[in-house]
Amino acid sequence: MANKTTFSPDQWSKIIQAPLLAGFAISAADPSGLIGTLQEGMASAKALAAAKSDPAADELVKAVVDDLLTPEGRTSAREGVRLLIQGGKLPEIKVRALEELRNTAKIIDSVAPLEAKPFKNWLTAIAALVAESGTEGGVLGFGGVKVSEAERATLAEISGALGVA
Repeated sequence: MANKTTFSPDQWSKIIQAPLLAGFAISAADPSGLIGTLQEGMASAKALAAAKSDPAADELVKAVVDDLLTPEGRTSAREGVRLLIQGGKLPEIKVRALEELRNTAKIIDSVAPLEAKPFKNWLTAIAALVAESGTEGGVLGFGGVKVSEAERATLAEISGALGVA
């Protein structure tokens, strides 16, 4: 069973950033405005809470959630993501997030291959929840679509980056 001690500190830092990056990639693909951004952030938080309370959740997923729920883990993940996206425009942020997810997938595949599939599936589920959390393209919540074409394409790119396509 893989957990924090299975990975080097640098590897673990990348792993705990991955749930945030999955959401960031979707948000950068099709920005939703203030309300949409809040909804997308809440979707990520709900995914973490669901994994924490799910007795069937993968041990690596639980270890990541547990670490993200500590002030140190949360700060480390946020700081890593901040440094990654700093100075980038939205399309660039999406590309950076996808590349980092690809790198994280390689780490997990090599260090914890038995936990790789459930962890990567969890990341794609987070991205899907973020994509589905708001209505895109409408006016005041009317007339939009649940998942935009840009978000749909980014979901496919995330799956490809993680090797679960």
